[in-house]
Amino acid sequence: MLVPMSVKDSTPSRTHQTGAPQNPQTRTQEQQRAHAKRLTWFLSQYSHLSDSFIIEFFTEDLWHTLPESWQSALNHLSYRQTAELLLDAAHGEERRYPLVWPLSLLAFRASAHALAFPRECKKQQGRASNSPKPDEFLENQSQSSLLGHAFRKHVKPKKQHEIRQLGTRVKQLCEQTGCSRVVDVGSGQGHLSRFLSFGLGLSVTAIEADRTLVTMATKFDGQLLLALEKECQKKKCSSLVPASQSPPRHVAGWVNPKASWKDFMKQLSTAECVKDHPQIPSGPSKKRLRGSEQDEYSDEVQTLSYPGSTRSESYSLDFDMTSQNECEDSSCCMHMQTLCQEGEHPDSNQLRGYPDFVLTGLHACGDLSATLLRHFVNCPHVHGITSVACCYMKITTKENPTPPGLVEQPALLTPSLDSPSSEFGYPMSSWVRGLPGHRLSYKAREGACHAIDDYIQRLREESELLRTHCYRAALEAFIRVKMPDLRRAGIQTIKKAHLLPFTEYARLGFARVGLPPGLPLDPERVEAMLKQQGRVVVYFSLVLLLAPVVETLVLLDRMIYLQENGELLQIRFLIVFSR
Repeated sequence: MLVPMSVKDSTPSRTHQTGAPQNPQTRTQEQQRAHAKRLTWFLSQYSHLSDSFIIEFFTEDLWHTLPESWQSALNHLSYRQTAELLLDAAHGEERRYPLVWPLSLLAFRASAHALAFPRECKKQQGRASNSPKPDEFLENQSQSSLLGHAFRKHVKPKKQHEIRQLGTRVKQLCEQTGCSRVVDVGSGQGHLSRFLSFGLGLSVTAIEADRTLVTMATKFDGQLLLALEKECQKKKCSSLVPASQSPPRHVAGWVNPKASWKDFMKQLSTAECVKDHPQIPSGPSKKRLRGSEQDEYSDEVQTLSYPGSTRSESYSLDFDMTSQNECEDSSCCMHMQTLCQEGEHPDSNQLRGYPDFVLTGLHACGDLSATLLRHFVNCPHVHGITSVACCYMKITTKENPTPPGLVEQPALLTPSLDSPSSEFGYPMSSWVRGLPGHRLSYKAREGACHAIDDYIQRLREESELLRTHCYRAALEAFIRVKMPDLRRAGIQTIKKAHLLPFTEYARLGFARVGLPPGLPLDPERVEAMLKQQGRVVVYFSLVLLLAPVVETLVLLDRMIYLQENGELLQIRFLIVFSR
């Protein structure tokens, strides 16, 4: 995963890290803008691919929307050939083509790989294809060898890797900015907050909209403290936690993407603190919470900070560096805590004395990642930021200000008057906004969330999972016959669909859209569509090849936005997460 980065000193100057590929920090601002221009032109030429839905493969006859020369070249590719000739950028001259490919297809593939920021560091690129997990999971696939046992409880392997990697960067960023306080936005069950607080000695305020998750976070804090106490008793030491170190301060609150940084600061200071440890809810809710960490396909990690009075210094991070230093300043958010208890609304004078902090967020969804960047740019108290973004399809745009899945503003909140309603999640920069062809559809942004590596692995293994897209596309065709106005119905995932015969899959699918489960199917039509599974896989691979390109444009737009709002701001992209 890629990350841009910058840093802050005693006088405001900032640092930003962002998740992305290639080495964008070595380019000038003019080169970055030229890159954005090439990206928008390229994506506009192939928007018919990025905007298409694979479930409409049969209903829209997507195969025949490809140039005839492409159809001939791609028609009989094996799964392994699809992986190596189309998706895998590492093969290079080793490629062996069964047929001569048209120059337009070769140019498409080469351009997609060249324009996209790399999603893997060199170490990952050299990893064996049969070892998809980071080295820390070689001994035990469920437990990171680099993360303490107390921090692994309730945490899935992917999240273990993420909180260790991101937490280490946040700690390093705090050291570079001389700031010991962190605000974790969208903190969920508090896994990152706990590691930052108890593991790295930072003072942490965690804000989360879902009160149930906040309740779980406070409970898990208590469990971790007990675990550390037991371990301490075994080792006969006084304490494993510094006496001055307090648990994360958990705040239940929704961060309004349209609110100003002043509103955000007021929210931190006046929101209700959750201190007690209520009982875990019983029944399905408890089960859902324990496994609520979902695996996003692709993320963006961003880190920003201000180096010095000139705002021109920049620091690089050592990927393997791990800091366990204890925080010397134990007054984490004491000003915030006081205001929270008193229930006051700080005015401008009070905000001047507000403690400075580093802003972070793991998997900041949709507009939240853009909002954090705007707060970093505008708020004098934010000395650094790391933001791992996800769910690009939930980003608002001028063309689609309310995309599906957008979290609605709670009724009790009123829109901020300080933030113009014309601000959207994309594009953020004036430069990209002015480029012809810069628009990204909901579908294009949704596709940018997918990881090519996972699909390459399926292709090489000739996994039965590959038939799922063909099944869903065939089901869509039969649904349209009976319900012509129902397009792309939201059928929830059918468990182990790839192991079912299509007739059983269709029976379950029909029921979910209100059709009779026993609706008769034309056997010859079913067979004809299932025989085209290879074409479905190839077409999806063409679309998937554009995923990193779309993500690159989103990240580059944010990078240019930061440059537009900080002339001397130094930004670095770092690859942080292993796949």
